[in-house]
Amino acid sequence: MQGVAKTSTRSRAARFARLASLALASAAMIAAPGHAEDTPTPASHPAPADQSLVAIAQVASLPVERQVAWLSRAAQGGELERLDDAQLIELFRALAPETLSRYVETGSTLYRECEFQMFSQQRVKGKWQTESAHMLVRYRQEPRQVYVKWLADGRNAGQEMIYDEKKDPDKLYAHPGGILNLVSFWVPIDGARVKAQSNHTVRELGIDYFTDLFLAELKKYRAAGVEKPSKIEVLNDHDVRVVAFTWETPTGRPDFYAKKERLGLDLRQPFFRTSEAWDNDAGLLEKFSFTDVTPKHFDDSVFDPKNPEYKF
Repeated sequence: MQGVAKTSTRSRAARFARLASLALASAAMIAAPGHAEDTPTPASHPAPADQSLVAIAQVASLPVERQVAWLSRAAQGGELERLDDAQLIELFRALAPETLSRYVETGSTLYRECEFQMFSQQRVKGKWQTESAHMLVRYRQEPRQVYVKWLADGRNAGQEMIYDEKKDPDKLYAHPGGILNLVSFWVPIDGARVKAQSNHTVRELGIDYFTDLFLAELKKYRAAGVEKPSKIEVLNDHDVRVVAFTWETPTGRPDFYAKKERLGLDLRQPFFRTSEAWDNDAGLLEKFSFTDVTPKHFDDSVFDPKNPEYKF
């Protein structure tokens, strides 16, 4: 992970020269004609410094709903990904405080049914998990159905579980890894076996959970006078850059989910790729990372223990 140093007004202007190509020239907020593969990138033909300042001013002066639409277009078209670290930081500093929350909220409808991989480390019963769990997750929000397989390069390798609220909203079907992987049983979703591995239940494994948590905490931040993140930086998650936003709360737990939270925004899709939380003593509580997130439409066999792909 890397931080980004502060820069002078003149250097910020130079950096934002490349943002000119992202600026909107009309109230309809239509982006410049598409980027063909042979079209030079903004870095190849920087605009004058005064034009770059106009470009960032145009973005910052747009109504929130148009900032959200602009951000969506820039992400989908790859423009965000092509910006350097300093440009990304300055860009998100310029956007209205409500833009980020409105933007990630658009992702809630995109990932109601999807497949992704998740890396997880938590402090469970006071002990930090030194090895990350690496899981394949197949998720459907309505009805809530989840299949999880712990992959070979992480903690609890070989373990599988299925949750289907249509069959039983309070239990999941699982088997451990290793030599016991043929022994499957029903367990409560918040029972002792589950709590020994995670502070979260199976119902909290979706992309939407962390978005909803952020939106709920954001209301509390603002009620407590915290209007914006204390830090914006660009970090690296599994060789992919994210724009990370850190919020620090005045009182911490139990009034808030955490004393400090850091959420890393994916540069291509409207969701938080990373989520980290610290307790009141600055100890790391949990660290989650989502990769290979792909919207899908599953048939019922995906959430059936009799699926021949699974080992229940």
